Amino acid sequence: MTHPPTYLITGAGGGAGGISTRVVRQLLDRGEAVRALVHRQDSRADALRAWGAEVIVGDLTNPVDVGAAMFGITRMFFNMSISPDYLEATAVVCVAAQKGDGLDLPVNMSQMTVSQMTATSTEESHQQRLHWLAEHVINWSGIPAVHIRPTVFLDNPFFTVLAARSIRETGRLALPFGTGRTSPVAVGDVADVVTTVLRSSDGPPGAVYELTSPATLDIDELAEQYAAALDRPVPHMDSCPTPHRIRCRCQRVSRQ
Repeated sequence: MTHPPTYLITGAGGGAGGISTRVVRQLLDRGEAVRALVHRQDSRADALRAWGAEVIVGDLTNPVDVGAAMFGITRMFFNMSISPDYLEATAVVCVAAQKGDGLDLPVNMSQMTVSQMTATSTEESHQQRLHWLAEHVINWSGIPAVHIRPTVFLDNPFFTVLAARSIRETGRLALPFGTGRTSPVAVGDVADVVTTVLRSSDGPPGAVYELTSPATLDIDELAEQYAAALDRPVPHMDSCPTPHRIRCRCQRVSRQ
């Protein structure tokens, strides 16, 4: 008799766009058994319990905590906020997964920049480099993971708080994009993909899903989107002293 899968969602207390919290809720709404790993006991952990999740408080760099969280788990979403310990946490999770006997589908949250990086590239941030290394560690471990690589989140303060403030105060869209282009994707859409991949019974191990919006836009085209939504002209104002400060070389959604 085949038992239904049990899911472990890390980073469930929030952070990283709140994707893990959304995934927990979506899985629970579908009647799945969900274990949520949080870094501390607080009101967010209480909310997860109220939804019906089993909540474990632990540290992703602590092998004992990770081993306990992964015990009896068949599918896992590995997601972690920005941290200097990101690579250590990845290695700990991989070791725990290798020692376990039931994990058949780990899903790893990465980011789009990894798609353009190489072993010697230098344009990325330190956290982006950690994501690149983390994917390699997971692949080297032999765990049949699926990597999710979203581009910048549409819910990022750049596109919400900062954009709204500049339009409200100046009537113009002022974002530090220079001549760069971007293709933001909504956090809710990313959570939908993660949930679908986790629940899939035939997802290809080792697959990479690159998630973007339908179009890659420059600052003028972004301003046109705000203008259409507000039904009034919204010209852009260059607020970037270095033209190439943000480089977004995003691709359309694809699989590898």
